[in-house]
Amino acid sequence: MIERKSILEAALLAAGRPLTIRDLQRLFAEDPAPPDAAALRADLEALAAECEGRGYELVEVASGWRYQVRKELGHWVLRLWEEKPPRLSRALLETLALIVYRQPITRAEIEQVRGVSVSSNIIRTLEELEWIRVVGHKEAPGRPALYASTRKFLDDFNLRSLSDLPSLAEFTEDAEVVQLPLPEVRGDAEGS
Repeated sequence: MIERKSILEAALLAAGRPLTIRDLQRLFAEDPAPPDAAALRADLEALAAECEGRGYELVEVASGWRYQVRKELGHWVLRLWEEKPPRLSRALLETLALIVYRQPITRAEIEQVRGVSVSSNIIRTLEELEWIRVVGHKEAPGRPALYASTRKFLDDFNLRSLSDLPSLAEFTEDAEVVQLPLPEVRGDAEGS
């Protein structure tokens, strides 16, 4: 009989996206005694421990569990792709940080904090990257859109939840920008 951890490992490698415990439970739905969530979590933690000392790791992010290249090895692995990931502008990163730390927030509120107008290209790029989305409209004249971060933002920045973000108190007044671990961005982020 095939070991349950091997099935989990194969599914995580084949999925191409993070898998939740519920996704993984469906793999065993037809078994006479399917594993419960606690058993699957224990298997996942064992698989994560088995990755120690390897070039990849099993991590839990907001959308579930996934295998990924260890951060310290990313520099070498990126050499496999000729195309360089787009650079993200300081303005885009400042806007993203404000949305993440003060969500939900309107564009006018972002502009008030930054002291400059926010380019439509910045908002569009953040939406195209699926790092932010409109979550409602403020009860104010013009009913401006309220922006908040997405689950994909959490996944791309290796976070399980917003509580995993560094606190703003950790940054000094002379810090140039909140230092989030930047993901490798694939796709077109022009206009940022």
